[in-house]
Amino acid sequence: MYQYTEVDKQFVRSRAAQYRDQLERNLAGTLGDDEFRPLRLQNGWYVQRYAPMLRVAVPYGELSSRQLRALAVIARNYDQPTTELFREAQARQDELGAVPFPGGGSIGSKLTVGYGHFTTRQNVQFNWIPLVKSADVMDLLASVDMHGIQTSGNCIRNITSDELAGIAVDEIADPRPFCEILRQWSTLHPEFAFLPRKFKIAVTGALEDRAATFWHDVGLHLIKNDAGELGFRVLVGGGMGRTPVIATVIREFLPWNQVLNYLEAVVRVYNRWGRRDNMYKARIKILVKAEGQRYIDEVEAEYKAIVVTDGAPHTISQAELDRVSASFLPPTIKPGSADANLHEIMRAGAEADPEYDRWLQQNVVSHKNPALRAVTLSFKRLGQAPGDATGAQLDIAAELADRFSAGETRVTHDQNLLLPWVRAQDLPELWHAARKAGLAKANIRLLTDMIACPGGDFCSLANARSLPIAEAITQRYQDLDELHDIGEIDLHISGCINSCGHHHSGHIGILGVDKDGKEWYQVTLGGSDGSLLSGASAAGKVVGPSFSAAEVPEVIEAVLDTYRQQRRDVGGKAETFIATLRRVGIEPFKAAANASRFVEKQVA
Repeated sequence: MYQYTEVDKQFVRSRAAQYRDQLERNLAGTLGDDEFRPLRLQNGWYVQRYAPMLRVAVPYGELSSRQLRALAVIARNYDQPTTELFREAQARQDELGAVPFPGGGSIGSKLTVGYGHFTTRQNVQFNWIPLVKSADVMDLLASVDMHGIQTSGNCIRNITSDELAGIAVDEIADPRPFCEILRQWSTLHPEFAFLPRKFKIAVTGALEDRAATFWHDVGLHLIKNDAGELGFRVLVGGGMGRTPVIATVIREFLPWNQVLNYLEAVVRVYNRWGRRDNMYKARIKILVKAEGQRYIDEVEAEYKAIVVTDGAPHTISQAELDRVSASFLPPTIKPGSADANLHEIMRAGAEADPEYDRWLQQNVVSHKNPALRAVTLSFKRLGQAPGDATGAQLDIAAELADRFSAGETRVTHDQNLLLPWVRAQDLPELWHAARKAGLAKANIRLLTDMIACPGGDFCSLANARSLPIAEAITQRYQDLDELHDIGEIDLHISGCINSCGHHHSGHIGILGVDKDGKEWYQVTLGGSDGSLLSGASAAGKVVGPSFSAAEVPEVIEAVLDTYRQQRRDVGGKAETFIATLRRVGIEPFKAAANASRFVEKQVA
């Protein structure tokens, strides 16, 4: 993992001290709320439906066990609603009625303990920290080299990457050193602190795109040209929201050392041309879509001026890349067993315990080092919102990281935690420990490993709640035999068109919409995030008019029943959901989804 320098640490501590001074002045009435608002936002403090929400930056998803324990302290000691806020939230829950909150009851079932929430952009959020305690939380974060800087506002946000960065068997080059260089370059960049709209960058170094790069403002693919030279394929203009757009490749090959100079050109042109009169048309995707080749030409001209006229000031030297890369050397791990029969022993263990076998299939993946494995801890369980982690669970994850993964974890795009440095011989012991903690459910990449945003239960922007829908579907599909029969499938849920739950890229997407003050849900099919399973990135298509909350589980069941009727045997394995959908087309699924509403009403 990257280790902050003393300069980094002093900067974060100073920022926390500045924020404490700003907060104290605001609470004393000498700094108005309007003046304080941009200051707290620059440190990751939003005010949501009921209380402040803190978004903690986790650059490219890497978390140490020490940082996890600090997050656990925040969850336990700070992420608690006041009695007044609790009653307000409970009253709204009672007013909305019908669909139960996760846990099968009222909102109170969730508020008895503090939670951290893993996001799709590899950050961690907290939803109930009182503003008067926010400076204490900033100090705690700074003590473990963490902060919320640039997790909000119209700036370059947290740089994300593949959770298997540096360990993937299909990797061309480790993207993490470049992510860190990008983080340092973009942090508080004076020209890019107030862009037309927020700006998100994702980087991958592997053949498979596990970072959803085509859905970002900028996506960077590390590649090698015919001469074996390392460089980047540059994508610009992807995004979700009201207008889902797949990014455009604007450079097929850019020498690696020029990536900062080129990004400077990309963002300068956006800053100059981007819409500032309409927030819904302000993202770079709208500019690229509208201007097309003209935008690309302008970027190339700007890049040429930076290189020729300015002398390419942001060129990355080999020495600097080597310096940063040194922080990402593999940890020293005690050598594994030299037993030549290790794989046979693991196979026998799997055959002896089907549950362990399923966990090996779904939660464990190969590693660049043949003696190691990468293991995903599932934070998708009944009675707990997708991606939520209690203080106790965060502490357990830290302990598992120390025992089995050199003290390191990764936040995944799918809102779980990954242990990147697990010895193959330790898998049985890890499985037992994770199962005891409730983190070993063998559902990774299956239906209940869904993505969901916090939705209307917390977010002031949401039109509808996401979490009760996620819970209702999870309740219906608890049988692991059935989940494995359905196979790998991406289900994504968003509470509003801002698409924080990435519904556009789900094989099945669910979007909360507001109709006359009531919660309804659109269902889309056929989306893709660009992974090997999903194929080329694509936005899903709506299958019909909106459905009520009570109808959504019926719709999902009808869609999945149609899949099982239509799928084929492919080489002794069942055809995947997304492959079947693309082969037969959307119409049979659309008809089944719409028919399920009629049947449900007839039964009622």
